[in-house]
Parts: sequence; structure tokens; C-alpha cells
Amino acid sequence: MGKLDTLYARAPVPLQNLMVSGYGVYWHWARFGRGFARLANEFGEREGFSQSEWARYQEEQFRRLVRVCAAEVPYYASLWTDAQKKSAALSDLQNLPLLEKKPLRENPFQFLRQDLRPIPRFRFFTSGTTGTPVSSFFTLEENRKCMALREARSANWAGVSFFEPRATFSGRLVQPDAANETDIYRYNAVEKQVYFSAFHLKPKTAPRYLEALSRHHIRWMTGYAVSFYLLAQYVLDQGLSAPPIKAVVTTSEKLTPGMRELISEAFNCPVFEEYSTVETALFASECEYGRLHLSPDAGITEILRPDGSPCQAGEVGEVVSTALLNTYQPLVRYRLGDLAAWAPEPCPCGRQMPVLQEVVGRLEEVVTGPDGRQLVRFHGIFTDQPNIIEGQIIQESLRDFRVKVVTTDGFSEEDTLEIRRRMAARLGGDINVLIEKVDAIPRSSSGKFIAVISKVKTS
Repeated sequence: MGKLDTLYARAPVPLQNLMVSGYGVYWHWARFGRGFARLANEFGEREGFSQSEWARYQEEQFRRLVRVCAAEVPYYASLWTDAQKKSAALSDLQNLPLLEKKPLRENPFQFLRQDLRPIPRFRFFTSGTTGTPVSSFFTLEENRKCMALREARSANWAGVSFFEPRATFSGRLVQPDAANETDIYRYNAVEKQVYFSAFHLKPKTAPRYLEALSRHHIRWMTGYAVSFYLLAQYVLDQGLSAPPIKAVVTTSEKLTPGMRELISEAFNCPVFEEYSTVETALFASECEYGRLHLSPDAGITEILRPDGSPCQAGEVGEVVSTALLNTYQPLVRYRLGDLAAWAPEPCPCGRQMPVLQEVVGRLEEVVTGPDGRQLVRFHGIFTDQPNIIEGQIIQESLRDFRVKVVTTDGFSEEDTLEIRRRMAARLGGDINVLIEKVDAIPRSSSGKFIAVISKVKTS
């Protein structure tokens, strides 16, 4: 813990709110300062591009990017062969190697342009469930560009704006006292933003979250999907009344249809999904028709089979993306570790932007059966099990599984048998399933809920 974190943890709540607001002054400038409005307008204008205009735009941006990579970025300059550099100059993406996260984790500085010395320089960290976090660097303009994209294509599509009062669920440890059940948020007065604690959310504290929404006249909410889902569940279970909210925009975690329905019912508003990464290697957001559009000006996205060939529409594959927003730390054919599928048909909204049928999950969430079969969407075993509040599957080996469940009082042996039956139906009967009833399922260090954890290494 740094000195500022220690000081914050020891400060009384009013002083913590003052510190959060002081922090907000700096970040408001860094995100929404000079040039932000112009950038947001440009993103809005490009929404009207035709497919040919998008293709032309991406080719121009890609050629500019790879010229920089070959000349100014140590990693690519040393790794790419002369033939690959020639392919890059010709916009031949398929002949360039895939980029793993390992070299980026081990030495992120080898990916930085040597011809730039930006001041200030922003460094963000991923909150991945395994391994050392990945460092992402941005210039001031790139940082504002990323926020302008979120304003134009996420907030505005949901009918809201970052300039309206909002509440956020994220990995910030806003309440350092784990036992405190009263002070579950902090307030950034500069942006009229409530920072909710994802670590203090439980049935007993749910009314406190609603009180914060009312007190600060919050108009919309954004952040972790599972946190909003749990809060919505507590609201409905206790018959609580949520104040009027215009929209909820979920991030960082997969939003299932059941989660969307429950959140919408609890807060009486539409729910929109946003899919992105800390590196902003890609960006996808939902339009008014509920379709998840990729922004072609954020990145060139591929969905690939294990052999590297492109997937057809509806076929689940690995997401690989070439970031176009960040030229200070270029990422070319970057393996995100996500699984997704293209939609088979265009969106009725008319925007000529690629549509994702769904984001399925992450590669480390793939469950492997004793016979070698690999399955995604495995958390679906908890669907339509009314006595399970939340559950987590941990694969210890090809045959050994632990299933943690937080249950209602009505949970019985019949529910246990149903879990075993569903797992056997997916993986075959030659498996061992240990079911553990727990009071709560631990979140990751950043407050995220992880539904499936596989410790099985596959090639």
C-alpha cells in the first residue's frame, strides 16, 4: 500500500470524500479537457460511415500504425522479419504474428514508441485473474480519445452522458474497512460521481446503496455487471424501491439475459452492455436495438479458429485485435484471451459497424472434460435453479470439480443432485463433483466475480 493509500485509509469519511473529489479534479481534466468535445463529435460523425468508408479508414490507420511499429517500437522492429514488415506495409494483417500477453507483461516498455516522450504519461493495469497484470500506457490525447469514444458510443447510445450524475461499481477500494456496513460509497463532487464499493455489497447493505442514489440525484449507473445484478436481486428480494434511473451500462463482466432482465426490473430502466479492455484494443457497445457493435475506429478485430483461420458468423472463436486508438504503445494482433462470435446478420439500426452475436467468456473459463471435450458457457448449470443465489465452478483436474454455491434457505439435496446431473450431462459421468455451501464467493482483487475457474492447462 502506498503512502497516499495509507493516508486515505486512516482519514475520516468526510476527508476521504474530499480526497476523492481532489483526485476527481485531476481526472476530470485528464479525461474531459481540451479536445474532448471535438473527439466525441468525430466519433459520432463516423457512425454514418458505409462499409467501404470503414474499410478505407481502417487501412489508412493500420498502415500508419505499422510504419511506426517497424521504425520506432523496439519489440516489432526486432521481432518482425523483413517479409513481415513488407506484409505490414501492404496491410496484409494475416501474415503478421499473433501477440501474446507474456512479452507485454514482462517488459511493457519495449512496446513504447521511441520517438515520443509524452508528458503526462498515463499507466493503467489490467486486473486479470491469472499472472502479473498487463501495463498499458497512453498519452494525454489518447486517454481523452478513449473517454470520448465511451461518451459517444456507450453513454450517448444509452441516452446518458458522463456529464450527468452517475454511480460506478469498480475495483476501487473506496471503503478500506471490510467490516463497515454503513459507509459503502465515496463521492466525487467534481463529476457528481458516486463510487460504490463492490466489496461491501450484501443483502443487509443494499438499502445504503439506494440511499446514495437518492441523496446525490444519480441519473445513471455503470460498472461491474455482477455487482449491479446482485444489488438488483437484493432490491427485489426485499421489496425495496429504487429511485428513478435513466440507464445502467455494464462493463468488465459478461451480461447474461437473466442478469439484464433482473437489473432492468429492479431499476425500471434499460440495461446496456459495453465490452472493452483496459488496453482499449477494441470497443463494443449496444445500440438502441440491443445489438453489440464493434467500433472499427477503435481496432481491427478478428475472431479466429485454433488453426488461425477466420470464424464464420455464429461460430465461437478467439478474439484477436489490433488497437488503432493507442499508437504510443501499439498492440498488433493482440490475443485478448476472450471468446466471441460474429452476428449472422446486420443490425436494423442501420449502422455499418460489425455486430457481435455474443461475447462468450475467457479462455481460462473453458472447462475441459476427461475425454478432451472443451466447453464454454459452463456457468449455465446455475440457470433456473431458484435456490442458488450465486455459484462458482472450479476445475481442479480433468475429473475433479469443486462447485461453490451461495444458497437460499430452500436449498436441498434435490438441488445438489440437479447440479451433479447437469455437470454429468455436459461432461459425462466419469467426474468427481464436490459441492460446497458458502456464505459468500470471494471476488478477485479488483472486485470482479469469476464464475468459472479452470486450473487445467490445455495446448
